[in-house]
Amino acid sequence: MEAKKNTISVLMLPWLAHGHISPFLELAKKLANRNFHIYMCSTTVNLSSIKKRVTEKYSQSIELVEFHLPSLPNLPPHYHTTNGLPPHLMDTLKKAFEMSSPEFSKTLQTLNPDLVIYDFNQPWAADSASSVNIPAVQFLTFSAAVIALGIHMYDKPGEMFPFPEIYLREYELLSLMSTLPGGKFPFDEGLRRSQDIILMKTCRDLEEKYMDYLSSLVSKKIVPVGTLVQESTNKDDHEEIMQWLNKKHKGSTVFVSFGSEFFLSKEQTHAVAQGLELSKVNFIWVIRFPQGEKISNTQDALPEGFLERVGERGLVMEGWAPQATILQHTSIGGFVSHCGWNSIMESMKFGVPIIAMPMQIDQPTNSRLLEYIGMGMEAVRDENGELQSEQIAKAIRKVVVEKSGEVVRKKAKELSEKMNAKGDEEIDGVVEELVALCNNK
Repeated sequence: MEAKKNTISVLMLPWLAHGHISPFLELAKKLANRNFHIYMCSTTVNLSSIKKRVTEKYSQSIELVEFHLPSLPNLPPHYHTTNGLPPHLMDTLKKAFEMSSPEFSKTLQTLNPDLVIYDFNQPWAADSASSVNIPAVQFLTFSAAVIALGIHMYDKPGEMFPFPEIYLREYELLSLMSTLPGGKFPFDEGLRRSQDIILMKTCRDLEEKYMDYLSSLVSKKIVPVGTLVQESTNKDDHEEIMQWLNKKHKGSTVFVSFGSEFFLSKEQTHAVAQGLELSKVNFIWVIRFPQGEKISNTQDALPEGFLERVGERGLVMEGWAPQATILQHTSIGGFVSHCGWNSIMESMKFGVPIIAMPMQIDQPTNSRLLEYIGMGMEAVRDENGELQSEQIAKAIRKVVVEKSGEVVRKKAKELSEKMNAKGDEEIDGVVEELVALCNNK
């Protein structure tokens, strides 16, 4: 279908992870509501997972465009996504994505958009766009604090970060460095190539000082796009979960999830299970296993007798759960979370305080930010970064049950009211910037 002539057409290329594709799609919807035409470019397996979310309302303004990765051994098409990807194949997927630059250039020539919006690890997408005189802007689905800390550490080694509330513990720093290719901060090249501005999934109210510092580091304007929390799914589709939650008292239950890309080890699973058992708080827990490594029964991953001991107090699910729908339920009083940025935004929108258990990459920094703004509490680990079930139980009880956690619960509600009252203010600023960029090319 042809984009209407009076609209601005935008080609979006998110990284192949649900936590990136989802905010890109929500941004696409916000822009489509303001007369933009969007080409959402991703692999077949990822597009099939979001097809349902492009409803009739957006069928003319958001086109899903298939993007084919080169064929590599051990990486069949169903692995062209990070969702459920066995961890040892992550580097192979990144390599395949980088090798797809010629495919992207062809797509650009075919669609000829007015603008490209690309993700954190794609400097090559910006290069392809600039070679045919199309402006390219980076959209980061991370917190400004995370990016500012990373760029600071890379540009100013040995110099103290100007915001002492944001820091990494030694074991977190070692873990982070082990994930960086050649110890290099992966955002740097993509940030530098973004034309004039950088879009970020955040709010000025929440991260103003980190946004301003990041802007000074990269000499570009940081433009917040807001929370971009997806609309929750139809409650009727999840009747069993809703019925279980309906039986629980208001604010008495925690939702437990560690995102779509992190898989707990057996030791971690047992520590979380024991923490939930010790807390004596109701819980709904989503457990995930990598594709091809599923064990025959979720019960086999849990401590012996765990499900029997917790009984009706706990609901354990494998794979996926409607997170936004669950977090909105009145019985939910806390979210035991890995502190992925999308999860934090959802929690904030729905006024649910967080019991923080950061696992990797940006999550420890997000956890510090949460504690600093006062809507979360981290479950303390030992000096090697190992989970401690007693500390998990302690944090859950404090946030959900005890009087000392009232201040955290209150802060979560306040932030929710403030953010929901803002509506789409940020998007209006985004539209203004993007129109100006296209008009100036």
